[in-house]
Amino acid sequence: MTAPIRVLVCDDQALIRTGFSTIIDAQPDIEVVGECGDGRAAVDLAGRLHPDVVVMDVRMPVLDGIKATRLLAGAGVAHPVKVLVVTTFNLDEYVYEALRAGASGFLLKDAPAAQLLHGIRTVASGAALLAPEVTRQLVGRYAARIRPAEGTPGDVGLTPRELEVLRLIADGLSNSEIAATLVISQETVKTYVSRILTKLDLRDRVQAVVYAYRAGLVT
Repeated sequence: MTAPIRVLVCDDQALIRTGFSTIIDAQPDIEVVGECGDGRAAVDLAGRLHPDVVVMDVRMPVLDGIKATRLLAGAGVAHPVKVLVVTTFNLDEYVYEALRAGASGFLLKDAPAAQLLHGIRTVASGAALLAPEVTRQLVGRYAARIRPAEGTPGDVGLTPRELEVLRLIADGLSNSEIAATLVISQETVKTYVSRILTKLDLRDRVQAVVYAYRAGLVT
Protein backbone atom coordinates (compact mmCIF):
# COMPACT_ATOMS: atom_id res chain seq x y z
CA MET A 1 0.00 0.00 0.00
CA THR A 2 1.11 3.56 -0.70
CA ALA A 3 2.15 5.50 2.39
CA PRO A 4 -0.34 8.22 3.38
CA ILE A 5 0.37 11.87 2.60
CA ARG A 6 1.86 13.46 5.71
CA VAL A 7 0.42 16.89 6.49
CA LEU A 8 1.43 19.62 8.91
CA VAL A 9 -1.40 22.05 9.71
CA CYS A 10 -0.38 25.59 10.66
CA ASP A 11 -3.00 28.16 11.66
CA ASP A 12 -3.20 30.49 14.64
CA GLN A 13 -6.89 29.68 15.18
CA ALA A 14 -7.29 26.46 17.16
CA LEU A 15 -10.79 25.88 15.81
CA ILE A 16 -9.58 25.96 12.21
CA ARG A 17 -6.64 23.67 13.00
CA THR A 18 -9.01 21.19 14.61
CA GLY A 19 -11.43 21.41 11.69
CA PHE A 20 -8.74 20.85 9.09
CA SER A 21 -7.20 18.00 11.07
CA THR A 22 -10.54 16.26 11.52
CA ILE A 23 -11.27 16.45 7.80
CA ILE A 24 -7.80 15.25 6.84
CA ASP A 25 -7.53 12.40 9.33
CA ALA A 26 -10.84 10.98 8.11
CA GLN A 27 -9.14 10.14 4.81
CA PRO A 28 -7.39 6.78 4.32
CA ASP A 29 -4.61 8.30 2.19
CA ILE A 30 -3.81 11.44 4.23
CA GLU A 31 -2.74 11.93 7.84
CA VAL A 32 -1.94 14.89 10.07
CA VAL A 33 1.51 14.53 11.61
CA GLY A 34 1.51 17.81 13.48
CA GLU A 35 -0.25 21.10 14.25
CA CYS A 36 1.07 24.53 15.20
CA GLY A 37 -0.10 28.11 15.60
CA ASP A 38 2.69 30.24 14.12
CA GLY A 39 5.15 30.26 11.25
CA ARG A 40 8.27 29.75 13.35
CA ALA A 41 6.78 26.60 14.86
CA ALA A 42 5.85 25.44 11.34
CA VAL A 43 9.45 25.77 10.16
CA ASP A 44 10.77 23.98 13.24
CA LEU A 45 8.19 21.17 13.08
CA ALA A 46 8.68 20.69 9.35
CA GLY A 47 12.39 20.19 9.98
CA ARG A 48 11.64 17.46 12.51
CA LEU A 49 8.55 15.78 11.06
CA HIS A 50 9.34 15.99 7.31
CA PRO A 51 5.73 16.43 6.15
CA ASP A 52 4.81 16.04 2.49
CA VAL A 53 2.58 19.12 2.61
CA VAL A 54 2.26 22.09 4.98
CA VAL A 55 -1.20 23.67 5.08
CA MET A 56 -0.22 27.25 5.92
CA ASP A 57 -2.22 30.23 7.13
CA VAL A 58 -0.94 33.66 6.07
CA ARG A 59 -1.40 36.05 8.98
CA MET A 60 0.05 34.54 12.18
CA PRO A 61 2.09 35.65 15.19
CA VAL A 62 5.87 35.23 15.68
CA LEU A 63 6.51 34.53 11.99
CA ASP A 64 3.86 35.06 9.32
CA GLY A 65 2.98 32.49 6.69
CA ILE A 66 4.79 34.29 3.89
CA LYS A 67 8.13 34.33 5.69
CA ALA A 68 7.62 30.76 6.86
CA THR A 69 6.83 29.68 3.30
CA ARG A 70 10.01 31.34 2.04
CA LEU A 71 12.04 29.43 4.63
CA LEU A 72 10.35 26.15 3.75
CA ALA A 73 10.02 26.39 -0.03
CA GLY A 74 11.81 29.49 -1.26
CA ALA A 75 14.68 29.83 -3.68
CA GLY A 76 17.84 28.24 -2.39
CA VAL A 77 16.16 25.93 0.13
CA ALA A 78 18.06 22.65 0.02
CA HIS A 79 15.06 20.41 0.71
CA PRO A 80 11.93 22.43 -0.09
CA VAL A 81 8.60 21.44 1.42
CA LYS A 82 5.36 21.74 -0.54
CA VAL A 83 3.21 24.48 0.94
CA LEU A 84 -0.53 24.92 0.41
CA VAL A 85 -1.59 28.39 1.53
CA VAL A 86 -5.09 28.97 2.89
CA THR A 87 -6.52 32.46 3.07
CA THR A 88 -9.55 34.69 2.94
CA PHE A 89 -10.27 37.31 0.27
CA ASN A 90 -9.28 40.17 2.54
CA LEU A 91 -5.77 38.70 2.66
CA ASP A 92 -5.34 38.22 -1.07
CA GLU A 93 -2.34 40.56 -1.36
CA TYR A 94 -0.49 38.34 1.07
CA VAL A 95 -1.38 35.27 -0.97
CA TYR A 96 0.35 36.68 -4.02
CA GLU A 97 3.47 37.28 -1.95
CA ALA A 98 3.23 33.74 -0.59
CA LEU A 99 3.17 32.35 -4.12
CA ARG A 100 6.29 34.32 -4.93
CA ALA A 101 7.81 32.95 -1.74
CA GLY A 102 7.47 29.40 -3.06
CA ALA A 103 3.99 28.15 -2.18
CA SER A 104 2.66 25.46 -4.50
CA GLY A 105 -0.89 26.73 -4.38
CA PHE A 106 -3.65 28.35 -2.41
CA LEU A 107 -7.23 27.84 -1.31
CA LEU A 108 -9.83 29.97 0.40
CA LYS A 109 -10.50 29.10 4.03
CA ASP A 110 -14.20 28.69 3.35
CA ALA A 111 -13.62 26.20 0.52
CA PRO A 112 -15.55 22.92 0.83
CA ALA A 113 -13.76 20.04 2.54
CA ALA A 114 -13.46 18.24 -0.79
CA GLN A 115 -11.45 21.15 -2.22
CA LEU A 116 -9.07 21.12 0.73
CA LEU A 117 -8.45 17.41 0.29
CA HIS A 118 -8.06 17.79 -3.47
CA GLY A 119 -5.61 20.62 -2.88
CA ILE A 120 -3.48 18.55 -0.54
CA ARG A 121 -3.41 15.60 -2.93
CA THR A 122 -2.63 17.86 -5.89
CA VAL A 123 0.24 19.65 -4.18
CA ALA A 124 1.61 16.38 -2.75
CA SER A 125 1.73 14.92 -6.26
CA GLY A 126 4.07 17.68 -7.34
CA ALA A 127 1.49 19.70 -9.27
CA ALA A 128 0.53 23.28 -8.52
CA LEU A 129 -2.92 24.27 -7.39
CA LEU A 130 -4.39 27.44 -8.82
CA ALA A 131 -8.14 27.68 -8.44
CA PRO A 132 -9.34 29.40 -11.66
CA GLU A 133 -12.11 31.31 -9.89
CA VAL A 134 -9.65 33.11 -7.63
CA THR A 135 -6.56 33.32 -9.83
CA ARG A 136 -7.85 36.31 -11.78
CA GLN A 137 -8.93 38.10 -8.62
CA LEU A 138 -5.97 37.34 -6.39
CA VAL A 139 -3.09 37.60 -8.82
CA GLY A 140 -4.62 39.85 -11.47
CA ARG A 141 -5.73 42.47 -8.95
CA TYR A 142 -2.12 43.10 -8.00
CA ALA A 143 -0.59 42.89 -11.47
CA ALA A 144 0.14 46.62 -11.46
CA ARG A 145 2.31 46.22 -8.37
CA ILE A 146 4.44 43.44 -9.81
CA ARG A 147 7.91 44.55 -10.73
CA PRO A 148 8.49 43.93 -14.45
CA ALA A 149 10.83 41.09 -15.24
CA GLU A 150 13.93 41.69 -17.30
CA GLY A 151 13.36 40.56 -20.84
CA THR A 152 10.29 38.83 -22.22
CA PRO A 153 9.32 35.19 -22.83
CA GLY A 154 10.14 35.72 -26.49
CA ASP A 155 13.74 36.39 -25.52
CA VAL A 156 14.11 32.83 -24.24
CA GLY A 157 12.67 31.21 -27.32
CA LEU A 158 8.99 30.61 -26.59
CA THR A 159 7.00 30.00 -29.75
CA PRO A 160 3.83 32.00 -30.48
CA ARG A 161 1.74 28.97 -29.46
CA GLU A 162 3.69 28.57 -26.21
CA LEU A 163 3.12 32.26 -25.46
CA GLU A 164 -0.58 31.72 -26.09
CA VAL A 165 -0.64 28.78 -23.68
CA LEU A 166 1.26 30.80 -21.07
CA ARG A 167 -1.33 33.58 -21.26
CA LEU A 168 -4.13 31.06 -20.76
CA ILE A 169 -2.32 29.53 -17.77
CA ALA A 170 -2.08 33.03 -16.29
CA ASP A 171 -5.81 33.47 -16.85
CA GLY A 172 -6.36 30.49 -14.57
CA LEU A 173 -7.43 27.97 -17.19
CA SER A 174 -6.90 24.26 -16.53
CA ASN A 175 -5.30 21.98 -19.11
CA SER A 176 -8.71 20.77 -20.26
CA GLU A 177 -9.96 24.36 -20.62
CA ILE A 178 -6.84 25.35 -22.57
CA ALA A 179 -7.32 22.32 -24.82
CA ALA A 180 -10.93 23.33 -25.52
CA THR A 181 -9.97 26.96 -26.15
CA LEU A 182 -7.19 26.11 -28.60
CA VAL A 183 -8.94 23.02 -30.01
CA ILE A 184 -6.04 20.71 -29.24
CA SER A 185 -5.67 17.62 -27.07
CA GLN A 186 -4.91 17.72 -23.36
CA GLU A 187 -1.72 15.75 -24.01
CA THR A 188 -0.58 18.46 -26.40
CA VAL A 189 -1.33 21.09 -23.75
CA LYS A 190 0.73 19.13 -21.21
CA THR A 191 3.62 19.09 -23.68
CA TYR A 192 3.39 22.86 -24.17
CA VAL A 193 3.25 23.47 -20.42
CA SER A 194 6.29 21.28 -19.85
CA ARG A 195 8.24 23.13 -22.56
CA ILE A 196 7.26 26.51 -21.12
CA LEU A 197 8.40 25.57 -17.61
CA THR A 198 11.66 24.16 -18.93
CA LYS A 199 12.49 27.13 -21.19
CA LEU A 200 11.67 29.69 -18.50
CA ASP A 201 13.31 27.64 -15.74
CA LEU A 202 10.11 27.65 -13.69
CA ARG A 203 9.10 25.09 -11.08
CA ASP A 204 5.35 24.93 -11.68
CA ARG A 205 2.22 26.68 -12.95
CA VAL A 206 2.19 29.06 -10.00
CA GLN A 207 5.55 30.45 -11.03
CA ALA A 208 4.32 30.56 -14.64
CA VAL A 209 1.43 32.80 -13.61
CA VAL A 210 3.73 35.14 -11.71
CA TYR A 211 6.14 35.23 -14.65
CA ALA A 212 3.35 36.03 -17.13
CA TYR A 213 2.22 39.01 -15.08
CA ARG A 214 5.76 40.26 -14.55
CA ALA A 215 6.43 39.96 -18.27
CA GLY A 216 3.35 41.99 -19.08
CA LEU A 217 1.60 39.18 -20.94
CA VAL A 218 -1.52 39.62 -18.84
CA THR A 219 -3.00 42.90 -17.66
